[in-house]
Amino acid sequence: MIGVIFVCLGNICRSPMAEAIFKRLAEEEGVADCLDISSFATSDCEVGNPIYPPAQRQLREMGYNFSHRAQKLTFSDIKNADYILVMDNMNYDDVCRMAGGGYCSKVFKLGSFLQDQIEIADPWYTCDFARAYREIYSACKVFLHYLETKHAKAFAYGKHVRADEDNDDDNDGDKDEDKD
Repeated sequence: MIGVIFVCLGNICRSPMAEAIFKRLAEEEGVADCLDISSFATSDCEVGNPIYPPAQRQLREMGYNFSHRAQKLTFSDIKNADYILVMDNMNYDDVCRMAGGGYCSKVFKLGSFLQDQIEIADPWYTCDFARAYREIYSACKVFLHYLETKHAKAFAYGKHVRADEDNDDDNDGDKDEDKD
């Protein structure tokens, strides 16, 4: 399983939006079972709080039913993740500092996967949750394609295993019918 963590300052706007978006994209591509997706904060100022209402509203407008409680990133989370996607330079610096300078090779700015290599602006300050959604969605699509290319064998294996399980379920149903 490939561990993907999204990180922002408070874990109530950008990172939970990215978590929800990326989970849906992974499900749509049939690779969700190959991924462990979560989100965290670099700060403890919002720990335990739900997703910020305007961010939640933006997700609902886009058809997401997602609940979330903010949690702070730990050294263990950093160590165990395969990919840590941060929203801006401050998040990048904070995660690398929390890791004691180690593990920075697995930290990426989510916006760096876009052609313009942007920082994902914090809608807490900009109040532009639609823009944040668009940028996060676009970057998550590119990042998922990156993962599918880099980890093609793992994703293909995961899809193969699920297909076999589906066929086994179908065959079990046939066996039950034969018993009648």
